[in-house]
Amino acid sequence: MASSLTKDSAGTSGSEKTFFGHPRGLATLFMTEMWERFSYYGMRALLPLYLIAPNGLHMNPATATAIYSVYLSLVYLLAMPGGWFGDRVWGPRKTVAIAGGVIMLGHLTLALPSEGTFFAGLGLVAIGSGLLKSNISTMVGHLYDGPDDPRRDGGFTIFYMGINVGAFAAPLVIGTVGENVNWHLGFALAALGMGLGIAQFLLGTRHLNERSLVVPKPLSADERASTLRKSMIWLGIAAVFYIGTVVTGVYTLNWLLVPITIAGLVIPVMVLARIKRDKELSQTEQKKMSGYIWFFVAAAIFWMIYDQGGSTLAIFAESSAENSVLGWAFPVSWYQSVNPILIMALAPVFAAFWLALNRRGKEPSTVVKFSSGLVLVGASFFLFLAPLTIAGDGHKAAAMWLVAIYFVQTVGELTLSPVGLSVTTKMAPAKYASQMMGVWFLAVTAGDCTTGLLSIAGVELNGTGVVALQAALAVVAGVAVFMYRGKVKALMGDVR
Repeated sequence: MASSLTKDSAGTSGSEKTFFGHPRGLATLFMTEMWERFSYYGMRALLPLYLIAPNGLHMNPATATAIYSVYLSLVYLLAMPGGWFGDRVWGPRKTVAIAGGVIMLGHLTLALPSEGTFFAGLGLVAIGSGLLKSNISTMVGHLYDGPDDPRRDGGFTIFYMGINVGAFAAPLVIGTVGENVNWHLGFALAALGMGLGIAQFLLGTRHLNERSLVVPKPLSADERASTLRKSMIWLGIAAVFYIGTVVTGVYTLNWLLVPITIAGLVIPVMVLARIKRDKELSQTEQKKMSGYIWFFVAAAIFWMIYDQGGSTLAIFAESSAENSVLGWAFPVSWYQSVNPILIMALAPVFAAFWLALNRRGKEPSTVVKFSSGLVLVGASFFLFLAPLTIAGDGHKAAAMWLVAIYFVQTVGELTLSPVGLSVTTKMAPAKYASQMMGVWFLAVTAGDCTTGLLSIAGVELNGTGVVALQAALAVVAGVAVFMYRGKVKALMGDVR
């Protein structure tokens, strides 16, 4: 399938194939990521609906939102140890291959019609996604001749499109089958998608750079033994604790959810504090980290609201929206295809827009873009108040209200997310250059864990008061970032 997208490289004899002018290995990684995202987003679109469905697990919306939020936070939290495995244990290529197998096994476990295996399946998918996330991006970088290769940015753009192609198709296929035929068959289709991704990855590895086989900083024998020993000790403690709660009859789902959500809030703080306290950092690097904390907190607030598009909004659509257009009804999971199709349509427009403003010397600063993203995601939840009010009067809200909310959130994402990725690499201290992308993902973890804790506490996230409060928080945070933009710019130093 990937080979059909290749063409002869310009200036070659015709024997060397490229992928839209890029190294042939990009096709392999593009297709791997596309199928992995197909499986991930398809399962994610089904997850909250399956949790609340009478023929699913029939949970209340608060519990479903908590599970969904904790699951998302785990995926991003595990991206850091996933990168560590690639750097210290298996190397990127082997880590991605193993990760794909773990993800597929997780989806197959979810496909079993048993409540007892459900959370094991979710855990396996989260672990596999964390292992894959950082390492496959590393391998894309390996295809190019260093950071100055003029094709590099374009290669990552094509790779990013693979993410959105998979994310767009997944709810339409997996969501339709899961909702209209059988939930577990939908999860099985997610496993099939990941299986196709693994197969083409293994077949196409010959096109990847040899550096992807190398373990950059392999553990010494002593480090390996120490790491294994500590891991087994902590695993043993957890096993004894949870077996004890089950045996004594005190175990509830919160015994699992609460520790994860607390860890998802504490770990980001600990990681940032550890970097800030590092005495090896120069004064300039210390100042940049102080400035970066502003972006980190802003991003956590953004993702707290944004990721509710798959939980709070989806659960509202299931019960209170008229999910049809011109009399044509569609599955609720299809709403999850709105964001990726808008990303694919609007991302080139935004890139051209920023470039045009830059040529005129009018491109907004990173701080202004960030504040705009926060205000927009807040505005999306102010917009959410309209369908909530309609539903409160006993009517079904029109589907276009939800589409409009996703549209505003997507514009906010394009304003904040790519900028956040860029500023993370620019402001990273040299000592932590390879770890800072994992730190950026921790902002998603913190945001989702905040949502999870609110749900566990019984907060009705689709209540008008709570929605308005979250919207106001985002807007106030965006205005605060804008008002203090001079201070943040000073801390950023030469970064713009």
